[in-house]
Amino acid sequence: MSEIKQIENILENYKDSGREMLIPVLQEVQEEIGYLSKDAVIIIGKSLKLPTSKIYGVATFYNQFRFQKQGACHLQICRGTACHVKGSANILESFERNLNIKAGETTKDGKFSIEVVACIGACGLAPVIAANGEFHARLKEDNVNGIIDSYKSDEPTEKKVKQ
Repeated sequence: MSEIKQIENILENYKDSGREMLIPVLQEVQEEIGYLSKDAVIIIGKSLKLPTSKIYGVATFYNQFRFQKQGACHLQICRGTACHVKGSANILESFERNLNIKAGETTKDGKFSIEVVACIGACGLAPVIAANGEFHARLKEDNVNGIIDSYKSDEPTEKKVKQ
Protein backbone atom coordinates (compact mmCIF):
# COMPACT_ATOMS: atom_id res chain seq x y z
CA MET A 1 0.00 0.00 0.00
CA SER A 2 1.33 3.46 -0.88
CA GLU A 3 2.36 5.92 1.79
CA ILE A 4 -0.41 8.32 0.76
CA LYS A 5 -3.05 5.59 1.02
CA GLN A 6 -1.73 4.62 4.48
CA ILE A 7 -2.06 8.24 5.64
CA GLU A 8 -5.54 8.57 4.16
CA ASN A 9 -6.60 5.37 5.96
CA ILE A 10 -5.39 6.76 9.27
CA LEU A 11 -7.20 10.05 8.69
CA GLU A 12 -10.47 8.17 8.13
CA ASN A 13 -10.49 7.70 11.92
CA TYR A 14 -10.22 11.46 12.44
CA LYS A 15 -13.01 12.81 10.21
CA ASP A 16 -14.34 16.16 11.40
CA SER A 17 -11.38 16.52 13.76
CA GLY A 18 -9.39 19.68 14.20
CA ARG A 19 -6.19 20.88 15.78
CA GLU A 20 -6.94 19.05 19.05
CA MET A 21 -6.17 15.75 17.28
CA LEU A 22 -2.93 16.89 15.62
CA ILE A 23 -0.51 15.13 17.97
CA PRO A 24 -2.38 11.79 17.96
CA VAL A 25 -2.55 11.95 14.13
CA LEU A 26 1.17 12.73 13.86
CA GLN A 27 1.99 9.88 16.24
CA GLU A 28 -0.14 7.39 14.33
CA VAL A 29 1.22 8.43 10.93
CA GLN A 30 4.80 8.20 12.16
CA GLU A 31 4.10 4.80 13.71
CA GLU A 32 2.72 3.57 10.40
CA ILE A 33 5.23 4.97 7.89
CA GLY A 34 8.22 5.51 10.17
CA TYR A 35 8.53 9.30 9.87
CA LEU A 36 6.62 12.43 8.84
CA SER A 37 7.16 12.97 5.14
CA LYS A 38 6.44 16.23 3.33
CA ASP A 39 3.41 14.56 1.72
CA ALA A 40 2.18 13.41 5.14
CA VAL A 41 2.35 16.94 6.54
CA ILE A 42 0.43 18.34 3.54
CA ILE A 43 -2.28 15.65 3.68
CA ILE A 44 -2.67 16.00 7.46
CA GLY A 45 -2.92 19.78 7.08
CA LYS A 46 -5.72 19.49 4.52
CA SER A 47 -7.59 16.93 6.62
CA LEU A 48 -7.35 18.86 9.89
CA LYS A 49 -7.67 22.26 8.17
CA LEU A 50 -4.33 23.45 9.50
CA PRO A 51 -1.49 25.22 7.70
CA THR A 52 1.63 23.13 7.18
CA SER A 53 3.60 25.74 9.15
CA LYS A 54 1.49 24.94 12.24
CA ILE A 55 2.08 21.20 11.77
CA TYR A 56 5.84 21.68 11.39
CA GLY A 57 5.84 23.98 14.41
CA VAL A 58 4.23 21.33 16.60
CA ALA A 59 6.22 18.42 15.18
CA THR A 60 9.58 20.17 15.57
CA PHE A 61 8.77 21.12 19.17
CA TYR A 62 8.57 17.47 20.26
CA ASN A 63 11.64 15.21 20.05
CA GLN A 64 9.52 12.16 19.26
CA PHE A 65 8.82 13.27 15.69
CA ARG A 66 11.25 12.85 12.82
CA PHE A 67 11.22 14.00 9.20
CA GLN A 68 13.55 11.38 7.73
CA LYS A 69 13.29 7.63 7.51
CA GLN A 70 15.44 5.81 10.01
CA GLY A 71 18.27 3.73 8.67
CA ALA A 72 18.11 -0.05 8.55
CA CYS A 73 20.39 0.21 11.57
CA HIS A 74 19.20 2.94 13.90
CA LEU A 75 21.91 3.97 16.36
CA GLN A 76 20.85 5.62 19.60
CA ILE A 77 23.79 7.25 21.31
CA CYS A 78 23.24 7.87 25.01
CA ARG A 79 24.35 11.30 26.22
CA GLY A 80 23.09 10.96 29.79
CA THR A 81 25.29 12.02 32.69
CA ALA A 82 27.02 8.67 33.27
CA CYS A 83 27.68 8.18 29.54
CA HIS A 84 28.85 11.78 29.17
CA VAL A 85 31.35 11.41 32.00
CA LYS A 86 32.64 8.16 30.46
CA GLY A 87 33.21 9.72 26.99
CA SER A 88 30.03 9.36 24.95
CA ALA A 89 30.77 12.64 23.13
CA ASN A 90 33.82 10.98 21.57
CA ILE A 91 31.77 7.89 20.71
CA LEU A 92 29.15 10.06 18.98
CA GLU A 93 31.81 11.97 17.04
CA SER A 94 33.40 8.72 15.95
CA PHE A 95 30.10 7.36 14.62
CA GLU A 96 29.41 10.65 12.84
CA ARG A 97 32.89 10.70 11.30
CA ASN A 98 32.84 7.04 10.23
CA LEU A 99 29.32 7.19 8.76
CA ASN A 100 29.76 10.72 7.35
CA ILE A 101 26.47 11.93 8.87
CA LYS A 102 25.46 13.99 11.87
CA ALA A 103 23.04 13.06 14.63
CA GLY A 104 19.50 13.21 13.27
CA GLU A 105 20.59 12.13 9.78
CA THR A 106 20.47 8.93 7.75
CA THR A 107 23.21 7.71 5.41
CA LYS A 108 22.48 8.12 1.69
CA ASP A 109 22.25 4.34 1.27
CA GLY A 110 19.65 4.16 4.07
CA LYS A 111 21.71 1.70 6.12
CA PHE A 112 22.43 3.84 9.21
CA SER A 113 20.85 6.66 11.17
CA ILE A 114 22.05 8.32 14.35
CA GLU A 115 19.89 9.67 17.16
CA VAL A 116 21.16 11.27 20.36
CA VAL A 117 19.08 10.26 23.38
CA ALA A 118 19.09 11.80 26.84
CA CYS A 119 19.35 8.46 28.65
CA ILE A 120 19.00 4.82 27.63
CA GLY A 121 18.67 3.71 31.25
CA ALA A 122 21.78 1.54 31.36
CA CYS A 123 23.99 3.89 33.35
CA GLY A 124 25.98 1.08 34.94
CA LEU A 125 27.14 0.05 31.45
CA ALA A 126 28.27 3.54 30.39
CA PRO A 127 29.06 4.60 27.81
CA VAL A 128 26.35 2.71 25.99
CA ILE A 129 24.54 2.82 22.66
CA ALA A 130 21.64 0.87 21.23
CA ALA A 131 21.73 -0.35 17.64
CA ASN A 132 18.24 -1.47 16.62
CA GLY A 133 17.59 -2.07 20.31
CA GLU A 134 20.75 -4.13 20.84
CA PHE A 135 22.89 -2.62 23.57
CA HIS A 136 26.64 -2.13 23.19
CA ALA A 137 28.19 -1.32 26.56
CA ARG A 138 31.39 0.13 28.00
CA LEU A 139 32.34 1.44 24.58
CA LYS A 140 35.57 2.96 23.45
CA GLU A 141 36.20 4.76 20.18
CA ASP A 142 38.05 1.65 18.98
CA ASN A 143 34.74 -0.28 19.07
CA VAL A 144 32.91 1.97 16.61
CA ASN A 145 34.20 0.46 13.34
CA GLY A 146 33.43 -3.06 14.53
CA ILE A 147 29.89 -2.09 15.46
CA ILE A 148 29.33 -0.45 12.08
CA ASP A 149 30.76 -3.48 10.26
CA SER A 150 28.55 -5.88 12.23
CA TYR A 151 25.40 -4.06 11.03
CA LYS A 152 26.36 -3.64 7.39
CA SER A 153 24.69 -6.92 6.44
CA ASP A 154 20.94 -6.89 5.87
CA GLU A 155 20.32 -9.71 8.35
CA PRO A 156 18.30 -8.77 11.44
CA THR A 157 19.97 -9.25 14.80
CA GLU A 158 18.64 -10.41 18.15
CA LYS A 159 18.27 -7.89 20.92
CA LYS A 160 20.94 -8.49 23.55
CA VAL A 161 23.58 -6.72 25.59
CA LYS A 162 27.15 -6.81 24.31
CA GLN A 163 29.92 -5.96 26.74
